[in-house]
Amino acid sequence: TLPCDPLQAQYDSWLALVDHLNIKAFVNLTLADSVRHGVQHLLFISGLGGMRPNTLVLGFYDDCLPKDKLIESSLSATESSDPLNSSQDFEQPALYRFAYLRGSSDRRDYGEFGDGKVLGPQEYVSIISDAMKMLKNVVLARYFNDFDRAQVLLPSSLAKRVVYVDVWPVNLLRPDSCSYVDTCSLFLLQLACILNMVKAWRKATLRLFLCVEEGRSVKGSQAKLGQLLKDLRIKAEVHPVPWDQVVALHWQRQGGFGKNQGSQSPDSATDEVEARAIEEESEDDYVNSFPSNATRVSDDYLAAVNKLILDQASPPPAVRFLYLPRPPADTRRYATYLHQLDLLTQDLGPTLLIHGVTPVITTDL
Repeated sequence: TLPCDPLQAQYDSWLALVDHLNIKAFVNLTLADSVRHGVQHLLFISGLGGMRPNTLVLGFYDDCLPKDKLIESSLSATESSDPLNSSQDFEQPALYRFAYLRGSSDRRDYGEFGDGKVLGPQEYVSIISDAMKMLKNVVLARYFNDFDRAQVLLPSSLAKRVVYVDVWPVNLLRPDSCSYVDTCSLFLLQLACILNMVKAWRKATLRLFLCVEEGRSVKGSQAKLGQLLKDLRIKAEVHPVPWDQVVALHWQRQGGFGKNQGSQSPDSATDEVEARAIEEESEDDYVNSFPSNATRVSDDYLAAVNKLILDQASPPPAVRFLYLPRPPADTRRYATYLHQLDLLTQDLGPTLLIHGVTPVITTDL
């Protein structure tokens, strides 16, 4: 039996955080044997009636050390409340009592994986997959430890330069599906528009990038996308981006996976394993379109896409919105999936990878 409620101290801290941020929110806590099961519990129990959350936001799984902004805000609030009596700061209780962050001097354990992490890559991607199966939208946030809100959004900063929000509403891992009107793309556009409607971001400019190939009508595609934005009442600059050289590196434009990989891996045993993997993939193609690409997209292609995104950043945006593909159906390819996301977003600065599962936009009104 438990001697007391182990979550009470955490619950009080979360309530204090909600008050400090001046937001309306439900606070739900759970106790579970793993992070994955805990997330499942929270997705089931969170919210009330029609106010149940439909979106899960996670930090990106990488080796960047997290920064505790809550402690900084707590200390600044304490100092501002009594600036003349700093000697009593150490005697006052902390505003938030959350667990120590990975890599902090206060945390002595090295985690289950020896790097301070209590969550492995396999379990992390499983959480993403579980959320999508539960019809929850998923957002992965990367490099927001480098986001300086004061520098970007202060009125003095806005007077000197234009703040940009870059939007890439297309599955960059699937050049053959350059559609800007699927559920995920529309959800991504909606989130970018909502951000632009927030008072602090109202003067920001949305830049929407249209990937085009030679032989296709750029003006026609641009006009079609412009009409969509008009129907959705979203103000954005549309920038066509030629990406023929990038697409040429994709396996679909190189004569198929088997031919391309056969030239790189002559070992017959390796070819046999790959052939078996392709056969297994074909069984799942009708369920999920991404697994057929999981082992075929090369690092060279991902690096080229990453460079393409960086080359359009002039001036650099405050934040980027990218399309988050579905995890593969085969759980053995979760590590490959995470590696691809890592290469795709490497050094992009504050980035949101977004996947929507339910329609959120209508033009019938």
